Amino acid sequence: MFRNLASALFLTERDADGEDNAPKVKGRIVTTVEKAKEIRSLVEKCVTVARKALPALEEAGRFSTDAERNSEAWKNWRKSEQHKQWVEAMAPVVNARRRAIQMLGDRQAVRILFDEVAPRFADRPGGYTRIVRLAQPRLGDAGAQAILEFVGVRDRVTQKAAKPKFETANA
Repeated sequence: MFRNLASALFLTERDADGEDNAPKVKGRIVTTVEKAKEIRSLVEKCVTVARKALPALEEAGRFSTDAERNSEAWKNWRKSEQHKQWVEAMAPVVNARRRAIQMLGDRQAVRILFDEVAPRFADRPGGYTRIVRLAQPRLGDAGAQAILEFVGVRDRVTQKAAKPKFETANA
């Protein structure tokens, strides 16, 4: 159940191209407070794993090719030393993706995690999610509800009030 809720949070980030079941707000799910607190640690671990794989992905980008797959240029690249360097650079990324698939159990959620979510939090050391309690209890069993969402998109920005300027009496 926790894996499904965690992957549902990542799946809300995908583009809803004419889907009937599209989320109202990206990066946000509504669940009970207790479930949100449990899921939060799993989501944070997944984002951390993906975030730590980003430097290896950038390193592998240096050795990749722009040739179309199965073309003659691509086949030559596969036989070159550059391909071996690319494979070595991609090894940590593949390992991280496998760990994320093991934690989430959904390949599409892992793809969204690595393509969209992890680059967004590249410079953030932790605290990728927020839990906001809702005032309305759930219908049926009156369970306390909460929103589990990614930080950064709908953050409140506070502005410091300007200090009043006092005129000095120079008389």
